[in-house]
Amino acid sequence: MSPATLPEMDKMVFRRTNAKAGRHISVTPQNSVNVHLSYGRIILDARTPQVAFKNGGQETGLICLSGSADVQVGSERSHCVQYDSIYIPRDSEIEVKGTPQVDFAEFSSDVEHHYPLQFVSYAGISKNPGLKFSTGAPGSQRHLSICLGKNVQAGRLVAGFTFSEPGNWTSWPPHEHAKMLEEMYVYFNMPAPAFGLQLVYNNTEYPELVVPVRDGDAVLMPSGFHPNVAVPGYSIGFLWAMAAHREKEDRQFGVVNVQPGFDQRGSGLEASHK
Repeated sequence: MSPATLPEMDKMVFRRTNAKAGRHISVTPQNSVNVHLSYGRIILDARTPQVAFKNGGQETGLICLSGSADVQVGSERSHCVQYDSIYIPRDSEIEVKGTPQVDFAEFSSDVEHHYPLQFVSYAGISKNPGLKFSTGAPGSQRHLSICLGKNVQAGRLVAGFTFSEPGNWTSWPPHEHAKMLEEMYVYFNMPAPAFGLQLVYNNTEYPELVVPVRDGDAVLMPSGFHPNVAVPGYSIGFLWAMAAHREKEDRQFGVVNVQPGFDQRGSGLEASHK
């Protein structure tokens, strides 16, 4: 396959998705290569202290990146602090109200069925070695947190985040899962001058994408291997979100194909199977 053309890159790379206050959806199946997965940010400040919306036929996952806020879904209210998450079923009325400088990542996907509202505390995740763990050999060491995985009932969505050690690779060894799940990365907690490089390829000789990534950037990987690397002296942090192609049936984290030649030590995701 040939490298991504400019129009293809416009549907795979989205810059500075965290630049505006309020609720802004940056990625949808209509403007990207995604089939199911949408992504946006809810950023509250003194001028925009709350937002309200309906999710229609989409299930929604919110991950609190900074600050604290109350999330009201119908008659149920949950208080979220940093790295807490909430799964919201389709056909919900949602209100987010918080203190200044609140930042949520919002992921959503179309679903046929209704799954229960579920709040996920990061304190609880941190006590579960199958949801929060470190992995990788020297040069590829990183720390994963699974926010919306086997711990919640959902149709398509899986989400969490990864922080690398400075200068290290992540998503290594390279893996792919295109038959089951589409995926995207959203880079965060990377103050300037930190940046990384994101690769997406089916053939290492002709990568579809090799692109620098910085805080607020989103990269989509509809297929292919997708490792990334931090520049020396700096860490990369990124949210990863996936949508299963077959509702519920394909919603499995850590079931991957490792790139041949790099598969001697497994995927590095084995702890998630505990």
